[in-house]
Amino acid sequence: MKLMRNPIRLVPSLFLLAIAIGTVLLSLPIATADGTPAPVLTALFTATSAVAVTGLVVVDTGSYWSPFGQVAILLMFQIGGLGIMTAATLFGLIAGRGFGLHDRMATQVERGRLETGDALSVLKLVFAITMAVEAVVAAILAVRMVTSYDMNVGSALWHGVFHAVSAFNNAGFSTHSDSVMGYQSDPVILVPIMLAVILTALGFPVMQDLRDKRFAWKRWSLHSKVTVYGTAALLALGFVAILAMEWTNAGTLGPMSVGSKLLNAAFHSVMPRTAGFNSVDVGAFHDQTLMVNYLLMFIGGGSAGTAGGIKVTTFIVLFAIVLSEVLGRRDAGLFDRRFGSEVERQALTVTVLAASLIFAATTYISSITTLPLPDILFECISAFSTVGLSTGITADLPPSAQVVIVLLMFIGRVGTITVATALAVGRPARPYRYPKENLIVG
Repeated sequence: MKLMRNPIRLVPSLFLLAIAIGTVLLSLPIATADGTPAPVLTALFTATSAVAVTGLVVVDTGSYWSPFGQVAILLMFQIGGLGIMTAATLFGLIAGRGFGLHDRMATQVERGRLETGDALSVLKLVFAITMAVEAVVAAILAVRMVTSYDMNVGSALWHGVFHAVSAFNNAGFSTHSDSVMGYQSDPVILVPIMLAVILTALGFPVMQDLRDKRFAWKRWSLHSKVTVYGTAALLALGFVAILAMEWTNAGTLGPMSVGSKLLNAAFHSVMPRTAGFNSVDVGAFHDQTLMVNYLLMFIGGGSAGTAGGIKVTTFIVLFAIVLSEVLGRRDAGLFDRRFGSEVERQALTVTVLAASLIFAATTYISSITTLPLPDILFECISAFSTVGLSTGITADLPPSAQVVIVLLMFIGRVGTITVATALAVGRPARPYRYPKENLIVG
């Protein structure tokens, strides 16, 4: 019961357990369309991608996996999206232990900086919003598929539910081999998926603020203000950049009408926020568009939601620190509030660890394959940030490279801070500090 006493280690352990169970389920003959047991690496890769709500796949979800396999995948990314942290919080409540310092350290990545008394309220909010949004989006998609795509009711319901749950959980899995490219000119399909992704990528602390304080933005917490304004700015940046760079690209937006170009540029400004659906061929993007996607994927979405990446708040904190240094200000902050030094250190730690992991993974994969470096870098950022977008190289990666991608997805979902904290548990603080001495920087 050592894990129960230490939620910092409980979180990654529960993720590993979910992945292990998923791997076993997908390895069963009943999980594949032809009844042949899936290779262990294929099952492991898919299970990790599902639990980590990433969406990268080495086989086509709709044709390779049987209905049993697809249901198993859906359940996995639903569990991953709700967060194993929800289970850890419930364990704490049931045990009546409350939240100590270690618990707060373990939960702040997934739940943001919510107060202890908010735990039960957050759990209710998580489940209520999840069920409501998924039901509404599924209904819209199913009705549209029946009325406009000649699907029977049963098939439309399944595709609608699968895509709705996948969208809300930022999973990016699709039952179609071309993701949602078949709907690229249909706003009734793409817009609900976009809205579900945006909502959940804001994170549950923001949803709680919206519920309690409505649109009285002056009363919002600093976290909510930074997340909402930062998200809006990044969505606008992505939309303008993709629209401008891909306007004449014959492989993406070029052949489309103006309305479809606007729709798909907006759609692809949302998807790098860790959703992973694609309505155009990502592999046909210009290199400069891929670079914009590098940035959007690396940043990701809001904290305490289903999004990955280093998170919007982390990026904004670093930007504010740089700005304060340039302007010669003593403190870094926004909206008439200053950040604490612990927040600044956490932002720096998350960013450096993330960049280091992506750099190491990209270097290794590029050393054992002849795949283009931009595509490898795109794949590694997508895996770590649990995005799921790909230029199409996932299935071509050798086994050892696929294992590296699996590790990136796991670490990206659990969170670099949680992993680092878990390794440091039990180490007492030093009772002394070394003498201070400055060094030249820059």
